Amino acid sequence: MTDVTEQAPETAPEAVEDEGDIAADYLEELLDIADLDGDIDIESRAGRVYLSVESEQPDDLRLLSKSDVVSALQELTRLAVHAKTGEFSRLILDIGGSRDARAQELSVLVDRAVERIEGGASTAALPPMSSYERKLVHDLVAERGFTSESEGEGADRHTVIRRS
Repeated sequence: MTDVTEQAPETAPEAVEDEGDIAADYLEELLDIADLDGDIDIESRAGRVYLSVESEQPDDLRLLSKSDVVSALQELTRLAVHAKTGEFSRLILDIGGSRDARAQELSVLVDRAVERIEGGASTAALPPMSSYERKLVHDLVAERGFTSESEGEGADRHTVIRRS
């Protein structure tokens, strides 16, 4: 099942729909190969495609919903879109609620870092993570009244939190 909603004005609706459809087709093929059932929903927010894969049987997606697997599948799906369109894709993939689960984990990490700073530390560094996860962390840090910056390069890029 695919559903494209909320087209961003700065991105042509057809381009977003094409990107979502290409990505959904790719994921459907992967699910078929793995003999897994899953419903794919496509949504567009601020010119970015979000794909969610859900199943009536949550155990069907248990292995695919692990953070590293979702990241790898997201990159493969982005490459599949790029191969068909020639355009860079910034799509976000969620499998079995993996993004919400990761957002909760990041919230706990931020809470612990804030506790360290409130306990006297001048900064608190979090482990390396993707740009999407760092963006979530920056938002969580700001909500708690602290500041944060991304530091490092490549796979070592991480977030450092400071008192405002």
